[in-house]
Amino acid sequence: MPGDPAAPGRVDFARVNAAALSALPGLLARWLPDGQWRGAEYIAKNPRRDDRRRGSFRVNRNGKWADFALAGVAGGDVVSLAAYLGDLSQPEAARRLAHALGIEPA
Repeated sequence: MPGDPAAPGRVDFARVNAAALSALPGLLARWLPDGQWRGAEYIAKNPRRDDRRRGSFRVNRNGKWADFALAGVAGGDVVSLAAYLGDLSQPEAARRLAHALGIEPA
């Protein structure tokens, strides 16, 4: 079924990431509601661990993100952030994100 976020198939990651970047402030407000912008970075608590205060989990305006309190927990785009936060594969995260944004994933 077209637009079904669970449907297998090719994913155009660049297309999904470009659409997600234009919607980034709204996505971050929904995914990380305790966060706030400080300059070019969105600072939030990491919902995947017992994070008591904002500071180490950051997302910049280009979609790059990291949890500086955990080694190797970082990504270069919004799809990887969606995958991390949702504990999903990157293709599945891209499909769901495309569906949420009202675009085709391919």
